[in-house]
Amino acid sequence: MLISVTFSKPSTEVENLLGKAYKKIRIKTNSSSTGQSFFAEFFTETQAFHKTFSETELNDFITQHAGTTFKNCVQRFDDKEITILANNKGKISKIVRKISLNQISQESSNSKSHNAKNSKYFSNQDDSNFRSQFANGTIPQPTNHNRIKNYIIAEGTPVPFLISLGVMTPDGKVINSRYDKFKQINRFLEYINDILPSVMELKKSESHPLQIADFGCGKSYLTFAVHYFLTQIKKIDCTIVGLDLKKDVIEHCNKLAKDFGCEGLIFKTGNIAEYSDSEPEHNPDIVITLHACDTATDFALKYAVEKKAKAILSVPCCQHEINQQLEKNKKEIAESEASVLAPVLKHGLLRERTAALITDALRADYLERWGYKVDVMEFIDMSHTPKNILLRCVRKSNAKDLPDGKPELLNFLKISPAIYQ
Repeated sequence: MLISVTFSKPSTEVENLLGKAYKKIRIKTNSSSTGQSFFAEFFTETQAFHKTFSETELNDFITQHAGTTFKNCVQRFDDKEITILANNKGKISKIVRKISLNQISQESSNSKSHNAKNSKYFSNQDDSNFRSQFANGTIPQPTNHNRIKNYIIAEGTPVPFLISLGVMTPDGKVINSRYDKFKQINRFLEYINDILPSVMELKKSESHPLQIADFGCGKSYLTFAVHYFLTQIKKIDCTIVGLDLKKDVIEHCNKLAKDFGCEGLIFKTGNIAEYSDSEPEHNPDIVITLHACDTATDFALKYAVEKKAKAILSVPCCQHEINQQLEKNKKEIAESEASVLAPVLKHGLLRERTAALITDALRADYLERWGYKVDVMEFIDMSHTPKNILLRCVRKSNAKDLPDGKPELLNFLKISPAIYQ
């Protein structure tokens, strides 16, 4: 049975033949009600496109493009691996590598023990497809105890959404190029785990499941991770809504959620400002906003405060608003007591970085005024991204509904940020 196909090393004709300059294609088995048996990801230099194939369509695609459009094609079956190669002169060769029955039996045995806990995520896949999907590699055993990390999602445990999103191989091994993403996911789950006791204490009188809103969810690595963590590891019922502007991404995320049997996980297309006027059945207990651009973060925080969310996790991004106001008002600032900051504000790069810190400081101040305990923390190591400040906020039981005043910093710098408008 065919499990996966990978096309790489594209020829110069790939764009003419397939419509785009694809660098790589990854295809995996995909059980769905549509009858389409295989899910494909087509990668350009900057984008990923998705498509499904029936078995017949995939066989035709392989026949047409293996060794021609792409010079390297690897087909993985449950009992063998077929590699089709083309050299610089166009000569095509085929290499068949058998996988022994003992190896298959051992791989299947290892996979069963680790995948039992993930059964909910395979609720719409039959047992034979499950075994064959994960029978292509043994779960790696640690060779050096210093490399083993105490991650919430452990290495070596196949997790379906991480496999589908290209972070793990089907045997649970983290792909080297995606290891930073794997660590980022686990780091974020640690923050969820930190605030969870306080959230559950604040909602102990409520009978409905935990409610979470994820604004600007994108490809939803973290949204799926939070659902998996809560339902499969913590055994907590939850409803999670992911919101993003990209319709095709949202459609794909909803399909994955359906394929994995993720009950209570839905994705919607829309912007944060408009969603703030909507009325879900229950107010969110946790609001997540990661890298929502510029004032979109402010709209998300405003929504969280209005709905009295019990906790907020926010990683701001692209703080242009205050930087633009400082630039616009620089003459007025120079004539005020804020002129003492002239050595910083006159340089564009320094002004931009200062504005970003001021933006996050004002957001933290706003949330504190509304009765949240706010911790400003490093999300991930600065070497991976400069946009790594995380605001971890938990609502106090005695939070005020109408806080007084605004920070003096607004008048000092002649600024009017969205969060205080």
